[in-house]
Amino acid sequence: MEMRKFIFRPFVLEVIFWVIALMLPLFINPSKPHFSICLFHNLGLNFCPGCGLGRSLALLYRGDIFQSFLCHPLGIFAFGVLLYRIIILSVKLKKTNYSL
Repeated sequence: MEMRKFIFRPFVLEVIFWVIALMLPLFINPSKPHFSICLFHNLGLNFCPGCGLGRSLALLYRGDIFQSFLCHPLGIFAFGVLLYRIIILSVKLKKTNYSL
């Protein structure tokens, strides 16, 4: 199977998306302000239920679990859910024989 056809399979696209979503917080310096794509933040609103999630994951990756929880209480849970989803999709890919 050609590489282009393999990458555009629904399971493969979702796995790639979630892996990138889990890797991006590795590049965030949680102690400094960074660019935000948050619609609420860019509109000048103070409340957003998702703000702090990326910073929470960045702190979790650095081993600071307590500060990660303080930054966003659902950060650790979100990490677990995304990791679980990646594993489930990878198992489905293996079972459906989507191989190169």
